[in-house]
Amino acid sequence: MTRATNNPASRERRKKFLKLAKGYRGRAKNCYRIARNRVEKGLQYAYRDRKANKRNFRSLWIQRINAGVREHGLVYSQFINGLNLAGIDLDRKVLADMAVHEPVAFAAIVAQAKEALERKAA
Repeated sequence: MTRATNNPASRERRKKFLKLAKGYRGRAKNCYRIARNRVEKGLQYAYRDRKANKRNFRSLWIQRINAGVREHGLVYSQFINGLNLAGIDLDRKVLADMAVHEPVAFAAIVAQAKEALERKAA
């Protein structure tokens, strides 16, 4: 009896990896064994960097907020404390966007945070 290799499924499995390896350099794009290793490593990087991306954006938003707040005589930590005291519940993404694109509205929020800090100090 002849040996069954399940050739259609094997070919599909290899094609799937080679399709994912499209655009890689050298033999990583057309040799199955190398392509499989590169694709698996690439998927590991993608998984790791989806988490890192969230950290990077949060730090970018904090930097933008800090830069916007310093123009009004506060620092980031005081500003966030003032927001909490004033009961303003905006996330850092929205605050950073306002600091960049709507400075007048952001100045009003900073003023409210300052006022809440002064009330607490008095």
